Amino acid sequence: MAEKALEVQSLTKKIKDKVIVDNVSFSIEKGEIYGLLGPNGAGKTTIIRMIVSLIVRTQGSVVVNGYNLDSQFTESMSEMGAIVENPEFYKYLSGYKNLKHYANMANKKISEERIQEVIRLAGIEEAIHQKVRTYSLGMRQRLGVAQALLHGPSLLILDEPTNGLDPQGIREFREYLRALAKEGISVLVSSHLLSEMQLMCDRFAIIEKGKLIHISSINQLHEQNEEAQRVLFEVSHSDMAIKLIHENVMGDELKKEGQNQFSLSLDKDSIAAVNRLLVKNNIDVYSIHPVAATLEDRFLELTGKGSQEVKTSVVTH
Repeated sequence: MAEKALEVQSLTKKIKDKVIVDNVSFSIEKGEIYGLLGPNGAGKTTIIRMIVSLIVRTQGSVVVNGYNLDSQFTESMSEMGAIVENPEFYKYLSGYKNLKHYANMANKKISEERIQEVIRLAGIEEAIHQKVRTYSLGMRQRLGVAQALLHGPSLLILDEPTNGLDPQGIREFREYLRALAKEGISVLVSSHLLSEMQLMCDRFAIIEKGKLIHISSINQLHEQNEEAQRVLFEVSHSDMAIKLIHENVMGDELKKEGQNQFSLSLDKDSIAAVNRLLVKNNIDVYSIHPVAATLEDRFLELTGKGSQEVKTSVVTH
């Protein structure tokens, strides 16, 4: 058994003299959701199209569950299921009849039991015998993933799968992918919705102008927050509080936020010390919240787009 679901080495795509994807390498563990992040035009879709052999690689290798795409093409392709564009179905047929049709076209025999299994995995049991034209976009996406899973792939590849979904549909689709990962299926998903990818992925790679500029785990992102914690204070007199903190040289990067709010970077012990200082000087402290750096912050920082203003989100739990 191969240790990795996907191994990509030195993937490169050139069109004439223009380099679209430049020497990209990464790997995906089994049962892992791996995010490929980047702005529109960064090269994410080109990378995915090379992995699934929709376009020819200029150079580089792709190994899927131990099978080399060049020397073991049939075996490696059988390990992949993909949705690169919006899934297309016969709208006048039911979801079940569409799946049955794709099963009949497969290179290997797909049993009725397998069809029922992917219906269950997709969570579309109640709608499976309704015509596809009655499906919401989210339901069509689920049906598309069910179709991609029919032949039992170890790796599911999705290009911008939440495009057009409403917030409820995005949340349901995220939970669905997490359930698939628990079943041992690895997922490579590309997106530019950074807040959603932070909730969905185990690890992520950032692509900019065809280059891979960063790989990290979501856990590492959380650990960075703990090491250098930014804290938001809401007080009765923010100007007076800021002056006191300056005079006592406490914390770093002190910044006034909204009315009667300020933030600064502190370690855990210093948070309590600042609170004591304010209360001792008759300044009421209404709330203290950690400000968590987000995947969006990290992305903007690494791509050089966050130098003017870095966004943050307040964690209140």
